[in-house]
Amino acid sequence: MFQIGKTIVSEEIIDNDFVCNLNACKGACCVDGEYGAPLENSETEILENLYEKVKPYLRPEGIKAIEEEGTYVKGEDGEWETPLVNKSECAYVVFDENGITKCGIEAAYLDGAIPWKKPISCHLYPVRTREYSEFTAVNYHRWEICDAACTLGKELKVPIYKFVKEALIRKFGEDWYTELEEVAKEKSQ
Repeated sequence: MFQIGKTIVSEEIIDNDFVCNLNACKGACCVDGEYGAPLENSETEILENLYEKVKPYLRPEGIKAIEEEGTYVKGEDGEWETPLVNKSECAYVVFDENGITKCGIEAAYLDGAIPWKKPISCHLYPVRTREYSEFTAVNYHRWEICDAACTLGKELKVPIYKFVKEALIRKFGEDWYTELEEVAKEKSQ
């Protein structure tokens, strides 16, 4: 672990490689599990405000779940998360012609319908953050459904922190990321 500003960062995001391999996993992280995508408090209002513009990009099952439960829900851990369809799929998930999951929110963003890409937890994955009173923990979340991503990352020699560069900058800023790169460079020498 090392510190950058008010974050405590796991060395695993430097030491491990990762590149999503959607042909292998089909985006299982968006449909497997018992919880929705974690949401920051500020993201709940964003989802509420953007829902009508995102709705045309969603599946009927997702729309039904959102309209019954809300654009976000309180999880068992007391934290905000996206609602689920069939107690597993994120309500904002859509599938392409190959059965690969896509994000309906991101589809709306890419079309220019909304100015927000998607929840930061989704953008950062496999990096997970946790806010504490004095600092934010930045960790690597291992999940067996991502084994193909680890293999592809090793083949391409792409460390996790480089794979999620855009999301890390979105979350912590350019200066923070530059400092992370310096730590990684020092570690590799």
